[in-house]
Amino acid sequence: MDDGLADLLHRVVTLLGDAARRRTDDRDGLTYSQIRLLGALEEIEPTTQHRLAQALSVSDPAISRALRPLEADGLVRITVDPAHARRRLVRLNQDGRDAFHAAGKPLYDEFRAALVAAGFPYERYLADTHRLAELLASDETARRKAR
Repeated sequence: MDDGLADLLHRVVTLLGDAARRRTDDRDGLTYSQIRLLGALEEIEPTTQHRLAQALSVSDPAISRALRPLEADGLVRITVDPAHARRRLVRLNQDGRDAFHAAGKPLYDEFRAALVAAGFPYERYLADTHRLAELLASDETARRKAR
């Protein structure tokens, strides 16, 4: 990797980390960790607490503690897994989905603004990312048809 790209990536990671820390310090809304948890849950729901912990690379007790306030606020629902009485299934409620998207929008805008201010070619990155996603999706479709 050339030094210019490595420096640029380092700046991006630093900017994103700074923005995430600022978000975590904001106690008026969802913390960055809660936003991350709700986002992961949106992608893999319904899921067990254990699978959610694995997806976020945290311990099972940490997930259990993190879910309590979200459940109390009506953002997630935790039920007993009918297939296994010792497992708990976690689902995102509509309020949780709405809170995730509402909290994510300012965070997205903050990240974008920080990257643009640092000289990161955000629009090019976004276009390249969309194109890559399209290519990967078409490749996956071709592989499925080949089976």
